[in-house]
Amino acid sequence: MTLRSHHCGFIKKDLIGEEVEVCGWVHRRRDHGGVIFFDLRDESGLVQAVFNPENKTSFSLAENCRNEFVLLIKGIVRERPEGTINPEMKTGEIEILGSSLSILNPSLPLPFQLDEYSSVGEDTRLKYRFLDLRREAMQETLRLRSRTSLSVRNFLEKNGFVEIETPLLTRATPEGARDYLVPSRTYPGSFFALPQSPQLFKQTLMASGFEKYYQFARCFRDEDLRSHRQPEFTQIDLECSFVSLEDVMGLVTELLTSTFREVLEVDLGEFKRISYSEAVQKYGTDKPDLRNPLEFVEVKQIFEKSNFNVFKEPANSERSRIAALKVPEGSTLTRKKIDDYTNYVATFGAKGLAYINVEDPKKGKEGLKSPIIKFINDKEAEELINLMDLRKGDLVFFGAGSIEIVNNSLSSLRDKIADDLKLLISQWAPCWIYDFPMFELNNNRKITPLHHPFTMPTGSIEELQKDPLKVLSKAYDVVLNGVELGGGSERIHDPEMLISVLDILEIDKKEAEEKFGFLLSALQHGCPPHAGCAIGYDRMLMLMTASDSIRDVIAFPKTQTASCLMSEAPGKASMEQLRELQLKLIESESKK
Repeated sequence: MTLRSHHCGFIKKDLIGEEVEVCGWVHRRRDHGGVIFFDLRDESGLVQAVFNPENKTSFSLAENCRNEFVLLIKGIVRERPEGTINPEMKTGEIEILGSSLSILNPSLPLPFQLDEYSSVGEDTRLKYRFLDLRREAMQETLRLRSRTSLSVRNFLEKNGFVEIETPLLTRATPEGARDYLVPSRTYPGSFFALPQSPQLFKQTLMASGFEKYYQFARCFRDEDLRSHRQPEFTQIDLECSFVSLEDVMGLVTELLTSTFREVLEVDLGEFKRISYSEAVQKYGTDKPDLRNPLEFVEVKQIFEKSNFNVFKEPANSERSRIAALKVPEGSTLTRKKIDDYTNYVATFGAKGLAYINVEDPKKGKEGLKSPIIKFINDKEAEELINLMDLRKGDLVFFGAGSIEIVNNSLSSLRDKIADDLKLLISQWAPCWIYDFPMFELNNNRKITPLHHPFTMPTGSIEELQKDPLKVLSKAYDVVLNGVELGGGSERIHDPEMLISVLDILEIDKKEAEEKFGFLLSALQHGCPPHAGCAIGYDRMLMLMTASDSIRDVIAFPKTQTASCLMSEAPGKASMEQLRELQLKLIESESKK
């Protein structure tokens, strides 16, 4: 039994003349000439209810109702009077003439109107998240999230995958971010770690004979947050045995194509494949937005003997580059706009932004206009024109300096220009990035894994030991519209290879045994070759809903400072709890 006979959004013309009972929230209340109108809302939609003063008891109650009161309304369905039909509502052709009204629960005055949320700050929305979630946009987003998870599950189940949950209370693993630690009451001084990913467990499942595993895994990382990150998030996690990277890339391509087609009715198109080195060379990033047609051209070879020191010095340095970004018909950009771009790249560490306007490439240097043209000789100008195939009206921007700064600044400028000039050539542009380096140097010039230490290198143990920084890995990332959706790799299944990798990372046998000894043991007892991938589910939904922030696709997200404004988490522990855990708080320096 329910309190209602029908949902609000399902009241249609075929019910005219029938008595119905509906429940919901007052979306809007209007008083017109002594007649009170309610737009009543439930999860199915809206319906208009009308109360006349002749029904004194119900009318009196209706007069005291405000937005977000929870009501039970009983009445007769009738056709709306001529001229009052609302085509914007599914139920806009009918209304309910109310015969009785019950207030199931009143509401305090609202901190913001649900149909005027755009003017409300995010902090207010998150503090009153239970109200924010009543908005139509949030309701649609979370229902799409549900449909998407069903689509993913159906696809994986049809392809023979088994859903298996892995532990949330586990040990710290070398994933690259800080762990969230949970103190153990039964083992004083010891801590669980919330998983940054199920990496060790899913590889162990492969050693356990489950050849196809998946789960919607909850992951936790205590890291600096941005619009596309949360301290707790969900990823579509999958792993397969007896497969190669090609098999997994093909499977994930099918999964994403199928999901977007089924949920959004869109075709993602071709998943281009680009090597890591090519991506960085052409776009300055391993997360290129391929909807943007602009590409870099390396021009340092032109200026090796230049008299222009701004170019000559990076042209002769192994750790520097000179990248040129051609903007077709970019000469329409104003000097003020170019100055704005100069200030923009400065935020990424660039010392300036050189540029050249192409007026007539047939005239060579004479056909180029720029504050720097006096420092460029005729030969350099001709080589530049030919290498970049410059045309009349083109504008060329240059990034010169350290590889990192040039890539970061110019890739961001590339995106900004495409946005400003409306250059995007498609709605969706997926790609795979592969052939990543196995290792990189961190800020302390120490070798660290680019992905994680369980990634299979392309070379032998001997090649690995000889020059680890030159070895590539069998890793791959899937990128959509400039956002890294996920990544994976073939995993190390040979214990000797893993020990060699750990040795390069200066992780000795004792430390390895302490951190992931059970995985090493699994590899030593007949583990098959395997590979997998993890897709950032929240990021994917952010793209699917065209949301500006990952917080808009999560029911109860955290702020950028990793707090929940609604529940006021994190909170303090009581002295009794601390005593049970045998913990003592140390007063921070700021409070001394």
